[in-house]
Formats: sequence, structure tokens, C-alpha cells
Amino acid sequence: MSALPDADVVISEPLVRALLGQHPAYADLPVRSAGHGWDNELWRLGDGLAVRLPRRASAVSLLRNEIRWTRVIAARVRVPVPVVVAAGEPDADYPYPWAIVRWLEGVPATELAPERRDEYAADLGAFLRDVHVPAVGADLPSNPVRGVPLAARDVLFRERVARLPALEPLLTVWESGRAAAPYAGPPVWLHGDPHPLNCLVDSAGALSGVLDFGDITTGDPASDLAVGWAHFTRRGRAVFRDAVGVDDATWLRARGWAASYASSFYGLAPSDPLHAVARHVIAELTTR
Repeated sequence: MSALPDADVVISEPLVRALLGQHPAYADLPVRSAGHGWDNELWRLGDGLAVRLPRRASAVSLLRNEIRWTRVIAARVRVPVPVVVAAGEPDADYPYPWAIVRWLEGVPATELAPERRDEYAADLGAFLRDVHVPAVGADLPSNPVRGVPLAARDVLFRERVARLPALEPLLTVWESGRAAAPYAGPPVWLHGDPHPLNCLVDSAGALSGVLDFGDITTGDPASDLAVGWAHFTRRGRAVFRDAVGVDDATWLRARGWAASYASSFYGLAPSDPLHAVARHVIAELTTR
């Protein structure tokens, strides 16, 4: 099973405080650790901000995406997102760019049972509908593992299935997605990773924020819509689909993408919240 990768750098409160010297307006605010994920460490900055710092070199391009593109999405969505308010540069003690972002209140949606997550299905669908508009302009972000034809993911998917027999029931779903009519519309903006760990809910279970735009890209909306199987039960998924408003071919491709994500998350350690998400996706895709 995959484990959390080691960090390339040690990030401490004195280091964060020193980096904040690049932005004197924020340098005297209280700082405290708020945890870390695969790619970044997060430090609370005062009451309404956070400092986001890559812990691995491979995360640098993801943070640069967030710095450059999150505002594009934030301007047209109704769900709060962590807008970048200031960008920081590497220095002699820290080798990567970093950012100050808006702090969003809430807990990860993985803390709710899928039946409770159904309650925000319409809101997540509306959020993705607002995100998925044609991407126009030069130098748009690209991502080889999001928004592309399913055929581009075929070899890796089959390798995962061969390695983990529990994934074999997903083969039929995968083939149906690959056989669906390909996406023929203009590339649209994609969040890239709107799974339950990147969505926040408030104390009432309502959607209160969507995080982590590092995988932002453009392409086929089906790769985002796959999260209908990650978040919801059949009941919530029907509401989600109505809110997004997509045709049958897109929905079939989205099922294929859901199988792909499940094949990735299933290989994580059983204690990882995304492993539980993978188990839920497999059950939703294979239970009639």
C-alpha cells in the first residue's frame, strides 16, 4: 500500500515566520501549524489566512497553478475557494515558491457518511457547472492525467487491476466508459481533484468550501464529474447529475473516470481517507 511520501524540506514555525518577512503586512500575525498532506504543509496565519508551502519538489508546479489560476475560478463560483492573496519566493533557507491564501472554515467531507454527503449534491453540481465553462486564452494549464481521453489512461488502469484483484469488477465499467462517444466540445475549465477530501462542510453538513486547485486544467468535464460516485449514493448522484446537466455519453465517461480514480485511491494505506472513498466508489459502480 502507498504511504505518505517523505518531505524534501523541514518546515518549522521560525522558517514560516522568516518567509513572511517578504510580506510585511502579514509578518506579525500569529502562526500555527494546520497539518500537511501529500504535497503541501498548511500553517494558519491569523484568523482568516493560511500559508501554503510545498513539502516536495513535485508539488511546486501544482502550487504555481494555484497561484496563477485560482482567481479565474473564484470569480464565477458561489462556493468559497482559497484565493491566493500573496505569493512568496524561495530564499536561502527554503527552495520553493509558497503562498498566502484565504482560510476556509469547515471539515473534510470525508468525515460524513455518503448518505449525509447526498445533502450537498445540488451545491457541488452547481459549483462544477460554474467551473466547467469553455477555457479561452493563451498558455492555458494542461494536465496529462485529467481531462484527457480515457484511452490515454488505459495501460495504467489495467496495470493497477492486474496488481489488485479487488479492482477486477471495475473492468466492465471502464470498458463502457471507453466505448462512449468521445468528448467533442471545446476544452472547459476543470478543478481536477474535487473528491471528498478536497471539499469542506460546515457543522450542518452543507458545502462550505472547495480546496486544492493544484490539478486545475482544461479538457473533458467527465474527469471532474467522476466525483459523483466518490461523494454520493445513487440518490445524491441523481441530484448531482441534474444540477450539472450532462448527456449520457459524458456520464458514461465519468463512470470510467470514477473507476480510474478508485484504482488509484484503493492502493493507498487503509488508514487513508481516500482508501475508504475508493471502496465506496467500487461499491457504487458495481452494485445495481
